[in-house]
Amino acid sequence: MRFEYLTPATLKECVGLLGELGGRAKIIAGGTDLMLNARSRLIDPEYVIDITGIPELGRIMDDQGGARIGAAVTVRDVSVSPFVKQSYPLLATACSLIGSVGIRNVATIGGNVCRASPSSECSPPLLCLDASAKIVSPRGERTIRLDECFLGPGCTTLAPDELLCEIQIPPSNPGTRSVYLKHSQRGSIDLAIVGIAALAVLQPDSEVCEEIRVGLGAVAPTPIRAHAAEKLLAGHALEDGNIAAAAQAAADESQPISDVRASADYRREMVRVFVTRALREIRGRR
Repeated sequence: MRFEYLTPATLKECVGLLGELGGRAKIIAGGTDLMLNARSRLIDPEYVIDITGIPELGRIMDDQGGARIGAAVTVRDVSVSPFVKQSYPLLATACSLIGSVGIRNVATIGGNVCRASPSSECSPPLLCLDASAKIVSPRGERTIRLDECFLGPGCTTLAPDELLCEIQIPPSNPGTRSVYLKHSQRGSIDLAIVGIAALAVLQPDSEVCEEIRVGLGAVAPTPIRAHAAEKLLAGHALEDGNIAAAAQAAADESQPISDVRASADYRREMVRVFVTRALREIRGRR
């Protein structure tokens, strides 16, 4: 494993290197996945570009009530940020359940998204939060919805000369209730067998959903929104019968595989169980 290690000090310098080197280079921030893949010879880059020295990529910013989170911000910093915990507790909770303390101290939110793992912890909450990705390259910049970013396991729409520089999240409704649940064999240290994010805005003094979003992780080729389940609940009360129907719809929407952690049938049933649990928790919160 030999490569040239580059440390740009500015975003402009980093973009210039990507334009020059293209597919011969890989971006590193935390490196929790890249270094494992390099040691296993799954990738063999000629150059590695370290983005941790670029100031704007390491910041969490309040943007008129919304959030801009730099790609190199660690998931621990997201999980403990008072601003994120107050405005987006769904994301803070998910980040607190990623791996061990050591992993959370170095893994980054941008890396978690760009890895495009079906079992990503950050992605289902970000999908529920209507997050977008700001991407830069020598050709300029573009911003896309996060659900447009994923193509399949380990595959995103980013070109070899593009860099995800920040995650953008719109302001949240003050009445938003949210829950993130992770089901795994060994707690947070292990990858999720199923990850469920749920977010709702309920009418005052009722359980009718003005807004409802459900995100699923580890049960499809990419993290997904359970749109059929959301349609069943939109404009309806979070009553047990409606919750049961929506949970079953979410299970039916999932496309799980069987692997060493669980069978497809087990994952599908756990989607039903954990969506039910998440929606009941939302109903019980004030």
